[in-house]
Amino acid sequence: MYSIKIGILKEGKIPIDNRVPLTPSDAQLLKIKYPEIDICCQASQIRCFNDEEYENAGIEIVDDLSSCDLILGIKEVSVKDLIPQKTYMFFSHTIKEQPYNRKLIQEIVKKRITLIDYECLTNQIGQRILAFGRFAGIVGAYNSILIIGKKFNYFNLKLAHKCFDYSDMQKEYLKVKLPPVKIVLTGRGKVGKGVIEVLEGMSIRRVDHQEFIYKEFNYPVYIRIIHQDYNERIDGLKFEKEDFYSNPTKYRSKFLKYAHSADILIAGAFWDPKAPPLFQRKDILDDEFKIKVVADITCDINGSIPSTKRSSSIDDPVYDYNANDDKVYPPFTNEHYITVMAVDNLPSELPVDASKYFSNILSTEVLPNYIKIDRQGIISGATITKNGELTANFKYLRDYVGSLE
Repeated sequence: MYSIKIGILKEGKIPIDNRVPLTPSDAQLLKIKYPEIDICCQASQIRCFNDEEYENAGIEIVDDLSSCDLILGIKEVSVKDLIPQKTYMFFSHTIKEQPYNRKLIQEIVKKRITLIDYECLTNQIGQRILAFGRFAGIVGAYNSILIIGKKFNYFNLKLAHKCFDYSDMQKEYLKVKLPPVKIVLTGRGKVGKGVIEVLEGMSIRRVDHQEFIYKEFNYPVYIRIIHQDYNERIDGLKFEKEDFYSNPTKYRSKFLKYAHSADILIAGAFWDPKAPPLFQRKDILDDEFKIKVVADITCDINGSIPSTKRSSSIDDPVYDYNANDDKVYPPFTNEHYITVMAVDNLPSELPVDASKYFSNILSTEVLPNYIKIDRQGIISGATITKNGELTANFKYLRDYVGSLE
């Protein structure tokens, strides 16, 4: 007799996301390993793994998930589709009090739903367990090179989502013939590693910071910078990482020394809205400002990068930004404008590879804690709401949720 029924949700957010939280093979293995569970899959025409592949793995295809105890998705669930008193796992994008998802969290509380957010799943030393960061970095880096190639007519690469898989994308690297451009990357986690994987796969050389700023090269180069490289205390005292995370308002940006040398910015570092932006609109208007392509993997709208005025989509990934009038224009309107890539679901451009990676971790490191005993508190620590209430770790969202009357 099954004691837990798990449902795989049909993704409904627009633009379409065709990733899956559990692949057919991993779902099948979970059922074998844990006979007390059953898994079904909501019928969908958009997944990178089709219904037949799930059926062949012994996973029932259904239209309705109301019989499930735990429902797994990727992106936010539409408010109208939320089933009361169920447990959901997905990326809710609510922990930063994002205004556009306030109605979602309000409805989750109102319907007494238990919400477990993938973004909050951490191990005992606070590291995130589950993320698509590597593939966001891979696609973001690839797109940045694609853009510089097209913007200045150096070469043409196949769009990332037109590649069959990551291996197919890597074949495109052979087309890359760059002049001596300079690339600056922010971020050191999985996103940063994914970016470096692509840049070095394209034979773009890493140099030290002083060389990057002061030396000219006859080949393309890149650097990776972290928070202490481009932020400093306003009072002149020494940068302290923990203090920066706790008191970001005490700091100011010193990024311009890189912006005066770099042609391409790939932004992959987490940004706290209370922290200083990398640069200001007025800085772009300075003749020394060189950046002409921004691949904003973080996609913080009107956040750390003033040219990120809106998100873009997989089908329409690029726009131009003119700092003179602070407006957005169609891509490649003017080579002096900054060309921006701010796709907010980059891993969806390599859905099969990204889903396999994500599913493997979800099925081996996360779901066993839900099915059996959550001894390390992995599940409880990522539970935002339960029984119509915010949990202890997320009481700070009380004003964000507000009155439900």
